Amino acid sequence: MATKSLPHGMGTFYKDCEHPQSRWSKCPHDYTLRYRNAAGKQTEEAGFSTQEKAIARLTAVYQEKKAAPPNRSKADRIQKYGAMQFREYTAEWKAGQRDLAESSLRTLESLLEHHILPTLGSRRMSTFDHKVVDGFPSISSTPARPL
Repeated sequence: MATKSLPHGMGTFYKDCEHPQSRWSKCPHDYTLRYRNAAGKQTEEAGFSTQEKAIARLTAVYQEKKAAPPNRSKADRIQKYGAMQFREYTAEWKAGQRDLAESSLRTLESLLEHHILPTLGSRRMSTFDHKVVDGFPSISSTPARPL
């Protein structure tokens, strides 16, 4: 499977067959597109009979992405989680964690229960910024002792 690249950020198109790229114009297989959508997720579309149709679709997607307001995904996250308390967010986040070992879960629970949630648990997610995070007391903020 060979691919042909377009200008940076537009994506690529290819044929998923054994024909060399030099024979694609005569090959009966359809083109497949691969690009990153406005949210940054890799996306594939298939079924383009000609190279011109594939390039036209990639160009349209690229133009839509350029016209989209910046940080749309950030705005979506703020809308979804902004009013939520940090305590509620951590509960939702933990429910989605499937690959943590039992010891990791115990450590996480202990850190949340004894250190993080007493201080930050009632804070709304939309109120976090770098100053809040930098001001949070932690072991890593303790100055190192000279050797």
